[in-house]
Amino acid sequence: MSTKPQGDALPSEAGEARQQALARLSRAAYSLSAADARLRGRATRQAGALSLSHARVLRILAEEGALPVARLAELTETTGAGVTQLVNGLSEQGYVEKAKSLADKRSVLVGLTELGLARHRERERLLAEVLERELRGMDDQALDAASEVLRALGGVYNQL
Repeated sequence: MSTKPQGDALPSEAGEARQQALARLSRAAYSLSAADARLRGRATRQAGALSLSHARVLRILAEEGALPVARLAELTETTGAGVTQLVNGLSEQGYVEKAKSLADKRSVLVGLTELGLARHRERERLLAEVLERELRGMDDQALDAASEVLRALGGVYNQL
């Protein structure tokens, strides 16, 4: 007596279908990466444009308040050098300010300016609007599944 995987698919057909599904996911991940690169390019050419990395820094500072660079790097999942570069760019745009820590003179605190908080709020409003419009056909279960896949892809990227 042979057992069949899901439905009527034969084992080789199921394996092939899985490989095709993973290939589609891989292509979608490359497409998302390309869109992120275009966004980063706009952020370097257009005043006020924010890359996802810059927006992540603003979001964390809005949620947590002023932070030492080392803690900001940890929360953004970025290196100290990487977050310093992000902070410098955001500082040039007037979105964040840097100050010596009173508790540790070797540490630099980064905090949002009023302009930075306003920019963060505008970005979050726009993001919510675009997500709602572009994903309106997906129910909550599909959105949760997509979130799970995106988190798993982060783990995949960390292994490459």
